[in-house]
Amino acid sequence: MGDRTSRISEEMRKEISSIIMNDLKDPRMPSMVSVVSVNVTKDLRHAKVYISVLGSEEDKKNAQEGLKSASGFIRREVGHRMQLRYTPEMHFEIDDSIEHGVYMTKLINETVKGDSEIGEKE
Repeated sequence: MGDRTSRISEEMRKEISSIIMNDLKDPRMPSMVSVVSVNVTKDLRHAKVYISVLGSEEDKKNAQEGLKSASGFIRREVGHRMQLRYTPEMHFEIDDSIEHGVYMTKLINETVKGDSEIGEKE
């Protein structure tokens, strides 16, 4: 990714996150939605927005549906705030990396706890 594209991607991530937190009024949206990253194509026509939702599979599905229906509003708001010549069309994808990281941390902690208990017995 070029330098300009990466700067636009990062700025879009901040703006989309702010819009989701403060401006969306969709009742389907769970409270724990965060924008992990945004990848913008070089021609600025499309942007993949990776979101993380803490909650059940139903919460994830509802969040994705809510964002899909609000994508026009989000796109317009991003266009006003960033003053780009062309505002990319947004595609929202669920990113499970944070959830996976929490799971891995839990496994590591359980292993360390098990090792310390074995050390105490010896």
